[in-house]
Amino acid sequence: MYRYDEFDQDFVHARVAEFSDQVQRRLAGEITEDQFRPLRLMNGVYLQLHAYMLRIAVPYGTLNSRQLRMLGHIARKYDKGYGHFTTRQNIQFNWPALSDIPAILADLASVEMHAIQTSGNCIRNVTADHFAGAAADEVADPRPYAEILRQWSSVHPEFSFLPRKFKIAVTGAERDRAAIQTHDIGLHLKKNAVGELGFAVYVGGGQGRTPMVAKKIRDFLPESDLLSYCTAILRVYNLYGRRDNKYKARIKILVHETGVEEITRQIEAEWQELKDAELKLPEADIQAINAYFAPPALTARPEGDDAVKQARLDSKSFSEWLDQNVVTHRHPDYAAVTISLKGIGEVPGDASDSQMEAVADIAERYAFDELRVSHEQNLILPHVARADLKAVYDALVEIGLATANSNLISDIISCPGL
Repeated sequence: MYRYDEFDQDFVHARVAEFSDQVQRRLAGEITEDQFRPLRLMNGVYLQLHAYMLRIAVPYGTLNSRQLRMLGHIARKYDKGYGHFTTRQNIQFNWPALSDIPAILADLASVEMHAIQTSGNCIRNVTADHFAGAAADEVADPRPYAEILRQWSSVHPEFSFLPRKFKIAVTGAERDRAAIQTHDIGLHLKKNAVGELGFAVYVGGGQGRTPMVAKKIRDFLPESDLLSYCTAILRVYNLYGRRDNKYKARIKILVHETGVEEITRQIEAEWQELKDAELKLPEADIQAINAYFAPPALTARPEGDDAVKQARLDSKSFSEWLDQNVVTHRHPDYAAVTISLKGIGEVPGDASDSQMEAVADIAERYAFDELRVSHEQNLILPHVARADLKAVYDALVEIGLATANSNLISDIISCPGL
């Protein structure tokens, strides 16, 4: 996974210090709530019906055990003992005191996390297939491209005050596990006839009160043109998107009212002015980011098949969980595990502080210290040896997270506002 460099760390710490001062001025009454609103939104803080809410970024849904333990710590110390994982692969806390939020952000910064651009009319957290890097059916890992988009879009001076929020998703498999056609921009990583990597580009998807499916505007975009083409899309949207009515301000409305052919023409015309300039991605930069996402060293564990067969015979509940929550891995001795946060009668997407800490322990012991958050509001262990599946299941049973309902009707997606 991507690790902060010196610039990232300095930038995040500077933002914590800046927002801490803004919070102190709000608490002292030096600025009004209306004046404070744009400042807090830039740092992931919402004012809901009963309290402030803090949404924390989990870029493309990837995090490690240390980070998940910190989220458990925040839930226990600053909230009501739980967090809510979201459809953008983030996590939010619904009950922090405003006076505590600077301390929360400082704790997050200590484990390379933040809440920047998790709210407001900007480019939000870029999401990806939660099985990325492990899926047997993917052409390539989409997360390096999501990271490139994250770096490009962070505090982008041209796109920090868009007509409305803007969401991008990337998938690298034929089966769309990232729901790219429900996003403002959806990118399907693929290969052309000669084996070169690129993207099919979709624009204008969204849900909410006016759900629409994104339209394909380009069948193959070379990977080196990713940033210039996204810039062209954002520029057209920023120029022509409505600002008079927030319910009509998303790019899906612009695409619908302008027409796919005309919006494509506008984007392509803008792109012609950009594509050969400084936004073209050098191959060396792509490879440098790719290196951060090298898969773990998966040693052969051929004993897994026999272990799973025997465990199936010994436990019907394990067998049901295996069928429903475990999927094929690109390595035959491994599997990817979905940890359902949809226990029957429980709030979808919620996890307690102790559950987060226990899952962190499981990931550290059995999954190469790597976890994912899915847009379906579950947690994922992407690299588990088949020989360890029964041990993982038993550990999940102990903490109440072994519900065998992934992709069933009870695996409901629910992102509530308060």
